[in-house]
Amino acid sequence: MQTRRIGAAEVSAIGLGAMPMSVEGRPDEARSIATVHAALDAGVTLIDTADAYHLGTDEVGHNETLVAKALSAHERGSQVLVATKGGHLRHRDGSWTLDGSPAHLKRACEDSLARLGVEAIGLYQYHRPDPRVPYEESIGALRDLLDEGKIRTAGVSNADPGQIRLADDILGGRLAAVQNQFSPAFRSSVPELELCHDRGIAFLPWSPLGGIPRARDLGSASAPFARVAEARGVSPQRVCLAWMLAKSPVVIPIPGASRPETIRDSAAAADLVLDADEIALLDTV
Repeated sequence: MQTRRIGAAEVSAIGLGAMPMSVEGRPDEARSIATVHAALDAGVTLIDTADAYHLGTDEVGHNETLVAKALSAHERGSQVLVATKGGHLRHRDGSWTLDGSPAHLKRACEDSLARLGVEAIGLYQYHRPDPRVPYEESIGALRDLLDEGKIRTAGVSNADPGQIRLADDILGGRLAAVQNQFSPAFRSSVPELELCHDRGIAFLPWSPLGGIPRARDLGSASAPFARVAEARGVSPQRVCLAWMLAKSPVVIPIPGASRPETIRDSAAAADLVLDADEIALLDTV
């Protein structure tokens, strides 16, 4: 597994998005733990979670607790950088709300520390901007958590270029990661990716395989990925992740998985090197 950097930390070029193991359609705990262990066996050393990845309001932090349990049962669990998030809330009916207040973010971080069973969180990310709270106040909470040593690195998610610049300024140049949606079917985060490339900030695409499983007709945005995959004898998903890795050394996709075979295939994308013609084809969709 090739590696890339989040701040001073070296992590696998492909991470694991753990959300599918805790929301609607989630598998039983045994399969979830087997999925995390398969990721570690494949060389994955970055796992992304959040306190809001759960079903009922009585199980806030379900995904964090699950990840911690799986890591504690694997010999390489201590080598994994766990990235979690705060500021996004999920209610019993499945709806989402926001709370970007500094008080909430600091309390949420304390709760995440307890669930993960660590003294400091490897990467703590502001989950989504709250329009009711000035962005600088929310990021100020991350700055305080950094200064207090409760988090090792800070990141933002679902941020635009202006918010990325502001966050990096408030953090004194210590913004380590940006997690935005990016996939063949959702390419509007290219400006954010390019800004991260210029500043050396890790860019973590969430839902990176969006649209790929449904690529059937030649007119779809994902069809070229299927054609390259057929020629290569690999899955379209693997081609998609390899294409993202080729965009910039700051890109670290975090594909979601809830089956061991899925994360094994995703992890193998780190060894797939696309040629210039293939990349050009995929870029022009």
